[in-house]
Amino acid sequence: MVLFEKLLESRMKVRFHDCDPFNHLNNSRYMDYVMTARGDQVQEHYGLDIYKIAREEGLGWVSAQTQIAYLVPADLMEEIVIQTQLTAFSGRSLMVEALIWNADKSVLKALVWTRLVHYDLHAKKSHPHSAALMQLFEQVVNPFVPETDFETRARDLKNKTAGV
Repeated sequence: MVLFEKLLESRMKVRFHDCDPFNHLNNSRYMDYVMTARGDQVQEHYGLDIYKIAREEGLGWVSAQTQIAYLVPADLMEEIVIQTQLTAFSGRSLMVEALIWNADKSVLKALVWTRLVHYDLHAKKSHPHSAALMQLFEQVVNPFVPETDFETRARDLKNKTAGV
C-alpha cells in the first residue's frame, strides 16, 4: 500500500498583477493561489491530474462554499508557502483546508476552508465520486480530531502562531 502525504506544500511568489493598491495580495486572489497550489500538489503527490480529468471525462470540482480568515497581508514579491489538506469528504464533495504562510512558516497569513462539489461539466450537476477516488480520499484525508468549526480553528491557529 502506498503511503501518501496528507499535508501538501508548495511555494509561490506574490506577483504585482495580483496585488491591490497597498501592494498586498488582493483578497480575491487568495483563492486563485490556493486552487493553483492544490491542483499542482495533488498532481505531483497523488498523480491526480484534475485538468486532464476535466478535459477527458468532463468531470471536475467546483467551489460550493469558501471561508477565509485574512490574518496578515501577503506582500508584493513575497514568497509564500501554501499548505493544503483534505479534512473531510463524502460521495460528492470534499472539504479542503489551506494555510498560507510566510517563507519560513513563522507567520500565518491566512486560513482558507473550501467545500468542493464533484461536478459533471456536461450534465451541469453534481456527480458521485468514483470508487477509485473514494479509495484515494480515504488514504489522504486528515480529519480534525476533535471536530472544529472555522472560527475556532482560525482563533486556535492565530493564538498558536502568535505564541499565546
